[in-house]
Amino acid sequence: MAKRTADWKPGILPFTLPFLLLLALGLWSYKPASSPLSWVLTIVWSLPVVGVLVGIQGALLIRRRVRRSEVMIPPSPAEQDFLIVLVPTIGRHDTFPALERSVLSYVEHLPEFFPHLRIDVLTEEGCEAAEDIDQLAAAHPSVRIVTVPKAYQTPNGTRFKARANHYAHDLRIAQGEALDNVWVLHMDDDTGVGPDTGASLAQFINRQRRADPAHAKHMAQGILTYPRENAVNRFTWLADAVRPADDVARFRALTGLGTPAAGVHGELLVLRASIEATIGWDFGPKAIVEDAQLALTFCQRFPGRSDWFNGRCYGASPASAKDFVKQRERWAWGLVALCFNRSIPLRYRWFLSACVVTWILGPFQHIAVVLAVGFLIGDLNTSPLAQSVVILWALNFAYVIWTYWEGLRLNALASARGHRKWWEPIVVVALIPVFSVLEGLGGFKGFLRFVRREENKFVVIAKPA
Repeated sequence: MAKRTADWKPGILPFTLPFLLLLALGLWSYKPASSPLSWVLTIVWSLPVVGVLVGIQGALLIRRRVRRSEVMIPPSPAEQDFLIVLVPTIGRHDTFPALERSVLSYVEHLPEFFPHLRIDVLTEEGCEAAEDIDQLAAAHPSVRIVTVPKAYQTPNGTRFKARANHYAHDLRIAQGEALDNVWVLHMDDDTGVGPDTGASLAQFINRQRRADPAHAKHMAQGILTYPRENAVNRFTWLADAVRPADDVARFRALTGLGTPAAGVHGELLVLRASIEATIGWDFGPKAIVEDAQLALTFCQRFPGRSDWFNGRCYGASPASAKDFVKQRERWAWGLVALCFNRSIPLRYRWFLSACVVTWILGPFQHIAVVLAVGFLIGDLNTSPLAQSVVILWALNFAYVIWTYWEGLRLNALASARGHRKWWEPIVVVALIPVFSVLEGLGGFKGFLRFVRREENKFVVIAKPA
């Protein structure tokens, strides 16, 4: 995996050039319109602008942070803190190869910066790959198996991954590990680390030790990337370029400024054990996006106390387009339910809700669908109600191009070769209309499952090795 990250910063030209071209084209082709189609497009193609502005803010904050790198504490071992890496796994045979790859990466790369380290592999009693997992732990003294008993139940009846996380949370409290100097690094069973991860994470933790206790951070999120060599499907690897871009945009802006209102993802999420002990993971039987619910609860209880760090973890894209849609469907299903969760104040839910609405409306915003509707009603004028709206549209569409362009660059930097192949940027931009269909389809299917009040399911796709 590539080791260089310090010299990376979000590009300006990949956003500015598409914005200017789209703006010029939109202003040139504008024709006054007041049809039903124009009313609908004026709304739905303008909706993403809130998330876009937040994302632009996050990218600019990274550029500023790179310029002010002299204020960063040089990486050094976190000698006074204890790091627990928590890796929940369903323990199937088809997920074990990715789990093994991930655990071996923790064993190799983290001890240099964390002399006090334990890796907890969190499994369910009787899982089918239990023997292989036991052998993996036996070969590495820093690895411990934590087995969730089948009979274990949380007070609120939480299920799936959140139930397992809550069991580990209960166990840490019982063993006296819910302390300020104990940090829990949450990872997925297909997501590893590299040489840069430990350095950046230790840099963050050491910075909190030197900070004023009244302002020290309790949570932080890094960047999830997808190295090319971890991909078994080049198409889904290109489609997942959008995910690291989101980490350096929306997540950088919100989580990095102290309030993770956009949620967090379950990889490379570090949390003080003492703080996690006050929140827990017992969110009830309907929780299937436990990481996002944890983030919104954190917003309520510890405003201003989260951060972002410029470290990467290394995951793998879904093995097929079918798995890609299935993954997005589960996320959307859980996020829609979270947006309607009245136990969380609206002031913390509104931004996530706006982003989710934009997502689930994806199939109806697609240019092919719009043109098909226009053809059927005999009106192919897709101009907005007012010419000034063209500025918002150009902003939104340019941002989409930027996310795939820069996300691909991040994934390529995280790969062994450390750079993009000449054709990849061209192909990833050309395939955006196809990727948007898959993203929108997954989002809309998740919404339908919520509307139909189907039984919650935590679908775990096969994990590439």
